[in-house]
Amino acid sequence: MSEMDGKPLSGEQEEASPSCPPAEDVQHQVERILASPELRRSCRLADFLAYIVEETLQGRQDRIKAYSIGIEVLGRDAAFDPQLDPVVRIEAGRLRRELEYYYLTTGRDDPVGIEIPKGAYVPHFFYRAHAAGPARPAGDGPTRSPPLPAMPPRGNGLWRRHWRWTLTGAVIASLFVLVGVSTWNERAETAMAGNIASQPTLLLLPFTDLGGGGNLGLRAAAIAEELKTRLVRFREIRVIAPDGAGAADREGWPAAQYLLDGSVRADEQRLRITGRLIDRASGTILWSDTYDISLAATDTIAVEQDIASRIADAVAQPYGVLFRAGVPAELGTASAGGADHYRCALDFYRYRSDLGAAMHAPVRACLLRSVADNPDNATAWAMLSYMYLDEDRFGFNRVASPPPAGRALAAARRAIQIDPTNVRGLQALMTALFFNRQPEEALRIGAQAYRLNPDDTELLGEYGSRLMQAGQHRRGMAMMEEAMARNPGATGLYAGLLALGAYLEGDDPRALTLIRRSDLQHFPIYHFVAALIFARNGLAAETAASREAFLRMRPGFFARFDAELDDRNFDAADRARLIEGAREAGFPVSPQAAEPAARIPAVRSY
Repeated sequence: MSEMDGKPLSGEQEEASPSCPPAEDVQHQVERILASPELRRSCRLADFLAYIVEETLQGRQDRIKAYSIGIEVLGRDAAFDPQLDPVVRIEAGRLRRELEYYYLTTGRDDPVGIEIPKGAYVPHFFYRAHAAGPARPAGDGPTRSPPLPAMPPRGNGLWRRHWRWTLTGAVIASLFVLVGVSTWNERAETAMAGNIASQPTLLLLPFTDLGGGGNLGLRAAAIAEELKTRLVRFREIRVIAPDGAGAADREGWPAAQYLLDGSVRADEQRLRITGRLIDRASGTILWSDTYDISLAATDTIAVEQDIASRIADAVAQPYGVLFRAGVPAELGTASAGGADHYRCALDFYRYRSDLGAAMHAPVRACLLRSVADNPDNATAWAMLSYMYLDEDRFGFNRVASPPPAGRALAAARRAIQIDPTNVRGLQALMTALFFNRQPEEALRIGAQAYRLNPDDTELLGEYGSRLMQAGQHRRGMAMMEEAMARNPGATGLYAGLLALGAYLEGDDPRALTLIRRSDLQHFPIYHFVAALIFARNGLAAETAASREAFLRMRPGFFARFDAELDDRNFDAADRARLIEGAREAGFPVSPQAAEPAARIPAVRSY
């Protein structure tokens, strides 16, 4: 059972099933979460979690709506309109991320899981299969984690308000962390300095106040400031935001290839924010979008964060507007000559969209030249880690010594040594650890990267795919679906991985739709997954075509089928489904591959 399994609990109105914990276990678990560092930092998130859990335990989950949360938890008045004020949706997203991080770090061994499904606010409670511990003898009470101080009685909000006093001290303590963070920032700035010449440069101007409201100038400046904070997390671009620059200072603008600006205006009921990206050489408007919000929205910071996130998604994502604007006319143009670092990065993302051996070798060569010319380019090291790993997991242009999986791990660690907050480096380290058979550490690194930049859809899709392969199907698939929705340019790979997830979940029609949407003809694993799905759906001719394509690309795959499954960290149930499916699709599966539960894969060593 994946961690997403489990039903909402309704207090005394619903008996706990073996997969649905009793109210007492849920209450104990929420106490542990509220006492954790992840939730102690935010009174608002602690109140949010305590409220939805309390309402569900009391059988009032039908009351858990955006409106009631806005009124009872977030302090909105009776005129609150969730359609115009997105604060509940924003805070729910933050709470989901904090819970995700909690269960990968502090609560990794907790027996009871609490999650908030996408698109809803009613929590799900379930026993976590991998943390359930030994079976209890019949008649024993529920297994408990070590006790915590008693909570106040639930009811009338006392349970929630109790935590505000505890959290106040935690906020003071967290200030000391800033000293350590400043050291990380200094290292990140040093790493970025060596990469400036090769990056696309984006000039970010304050948004213009077009009138219609009292404090629009301040709101415009705040949105640009929030946007700057989010854009600089994308290490593939360089952001310039000079103080005091504006439309009237055109002659004094710094040199930059692209200009990002916008405007803010208002009428009696709404605020309209417009953003646009311009190619300065040609004057071409590459992208523009408009966002409307209600003037009744009182949580201005949450609204500004939401708008900045959407603009950053559109502009700075790999496969997004800025990257499409810089893609060379021919594949591999960066790889033919010297180490143009940005062109290497563009070709890397083109390769990731194709995932074929033909593109792999020149992109790897380009990135090798890039790190040789500039050893402090953390992003290039991260990308090179992927190229090494693809030698191992996909069999692309393999160089046997040193072992490619070991080279991938070393390159990813080099990226993090240079720039500890480089999200692409953390993503590469997560992936390298995962395929070096260290899934728990990999997912911990993935959660760390996700917290650093939740706007990075390339990370979101990769992290989701690792969760899905580790057995957390629905959680991982939800992340990949979000990545595809927010960044349609990267749909091929994640559609294929979603197809695998749907296959493992037994959703054959959806798996068929997704695998046809993926269509990565140069990618060997695509054909393996496609053959399994076509066979399950009774499509004999398409099964045979995919089987033949895969065996032609990876003729030695089934000679080490057990090791291939070990490297991908499939649990016993998924491993059994894949072995059975491979036989059904006509692949040459050894009889010895029939006992997945007995295998305990060893961590790779070099």
